Amino acid sequence: MSTETLGHNSVDPRSNGLFGVYVHWPFCAAKCPYCDFNSHVHRGEFDEPAYVEAYSRELAHFARQTEGRVVQSIFFGGGTPSLMDPRSVAGIIDAIAQHWTIDPKAEITLEANPTSVEANRFRGYRSAGVNRVSLGVQSLREGPLAELGRRHTVDEAIAAVRLAQSIFPRSSFDLIYTRPKQTLADWEDELTDALWLAEPGHLSLYQLTIEMGTRYYDLFKAGKLKMPDEDTSADFYELTQELTQKAGLPAYEISNHARPGQESRHNLIYWRYGEYVGVGPGAHGRLLINNQRHATATEKMPFDWHKKVLARGHGLVTDDILTWEEEGDEMLVMGLRLREGIDPRRFHRIAGRAISDRQIAELKAIGFVETLPNGFIRVTDKGWPVLDAVVADLAA
Repeated sequence: MSTETLGHNSVDPRSNGLFGVYVHWPFCAAKCPYCDFNSHVHRGEFDEPAYVEAYSRELAHFARQTEGRVVQSIFFGGGTPSLMDPRSVAGIIDAIAQHWTIDPKAEITLEANPTSVEANRFRGYRSAGVNRVSLGVQSLREGPLAELGRRHTVDEAIAAVRLAQSIFPRSSFDLIYTRPKQTLADWEDELTDALWLAEPGHLSLYQLTIEMGTRYYDLFKAGKLKMPDEDTSADFYELTQELTQKAGLPAYEISNHARPGQESRHNLIYWRYGEYVGVGPGAHGRLLINNQRHATATEKMPFDWHKKVLARGHGLVTDDILTWEEEGDEMLVMGLRLREGIDPRRFHRIAGRAISDRQIAELKAIGFVETLPNGFIRVTDKGWPVLDAVVADLAA
């Protein structure tokens, strides 16, 4: 994969031409104990069409700042976008098409929970224009599903995955590992089942992390949740890489595995440090406007966001212009997650400085980074488990 695979020519010399739209739908049926995303459980009356209209208004605001862009990806994330009426999804896609040109080959992804009720909506989402679904399975074992707060069974998850594979051209599902009490043998058995189920193309595998503000954080701080130590977590990671590689789904990013051509195009926009509009409560964006990169964020609380959009056409609470140094740091953090690595020449254009030859040489000497034939710098298998430290060294 080259950095230009998804892109088009751009007038900004620091751009790679990648442009996507992220749509955040913040509502969930329940809050999972490990989740620190901006998600909210809403009960009672809810005027969904009014929210769709607010999304259209916020899209119009960002469209005025990004004229001439070609949308290569649309991603409905959450929260639980599969709680949306398919007509709402179609309305938002139509609004995007009114403001930008959508590439005929654009990837349009919707995150979904694999309950039977939501799975039955899949054909409606396909008719709305969605061509890729990402399912939050999280585990293929009943006990861990309950502990993770998931509302579906293993049978429902497998049925939803199979249905998605039959309806959408592309699909993926997520699993969480290094869970409390999980052994390596448990994970090998579960991951083997997952690789069989994901045979067509894409799998996201995330090590469980304890995030502040979650129920798991409270339990962990109280000593009621025991997590694996660093050495055990490293063993889990190595086993994951070994099994996925053998199955033909190697990691193309530190937590994402795919057959060639099945990579998530939307996430590649993030990791390749492209541009993306973020709309909806709590959405983030990165936009190049007048040769300056803007870091945007919207109001997190859904009803407050809605009020702001009605009053002024957008729910922005943050619109910061990043310094070149901040841009360079972000490019390193995102790009070094990728197996393809980063282009040091583009880093120079963005950050206004070169990556230190001395730092590269030192990291090469201990086997943490390497230079590819095309000149890209990437983190090695040995370096990936200590990625944060590698990024810090190169950013210094």
